[in-house]
Amino acid sequence: MHLIVRSLGLTEYVAVWKAMRSFTDSRDEQTLDEIWINQHTPVFTQGQSGRQENVLEPRDIPVVHADRGGQVTYHGPGQLVVYLLFDLRRMDLNARRLVDGIEESIVSVLAGYSIGATTQRDAPGVYVEASKIASVGLRIRRGCSYHGLSLNVAMDLEPFDRINPCGHVDLKMSQVKDFGGPTDLALVTKDLVRVLSHQFRFTSLIHTKGIGDSLVA
Repeated sequence: MHLIVRSLGLTEYVAVWKAMRSFTDSRDEQTLDEIWINQHTPVFTQGQSGRQENVLEPRDIPVVHADRGGQVTYHGPGQLVVYLLFDLRRMDLNARRLVDGIEESIVSVLAGYSIGATTQRDAPGVYVEASKIASVGLRIRRGCSYHGLSLNVAMDLEPFDRINPCGHVDLKMSQVKDFGGPTDLALVTKDLVRVLSHQFRFTSLIHTKGIGDSLVA
């Protein structure tokens, strides 16, 4: 199977979110699956099960209510955000298997950096020791996925103190840098794309940049 890997650079969250929805609504059986790679300018996003009391003190950072699963999280520079726009029916995947595959891919990449990571069945994401290093939040629409994962690499973690991350009081957030892993997002991106493409059985990668005018509202 072919996979388009789209590098977007530093982006504004709402614009990319709208583009993901537009892509999902307009795709058909012949549309190739895509992975969108980006970092976001600082933003808090509330998932569909998010509660306002978990946004403690956002101050100068905007809060966006998104249509993904999960609760509140933070995105900012130095964090790798990967959106998976997959036709799940064509891939014979359900939401649980998609989440499991994403988490297993992150754990595998971190193992390559000698970072021992685990998952928790009742709390999506990836954990190192007593901290959360990666989050997963998805939306399934018309049998297709969008949104995806965020992996903290080398970022300012302070904004996480302004929320209860993922709705958990006192949840500690961490990043690859904390455990002696690479701080080069290009390297981590390359490793994660390679593992994700293998995990979901893509045999050919088509690399490109930008979203394209047709998907920008």
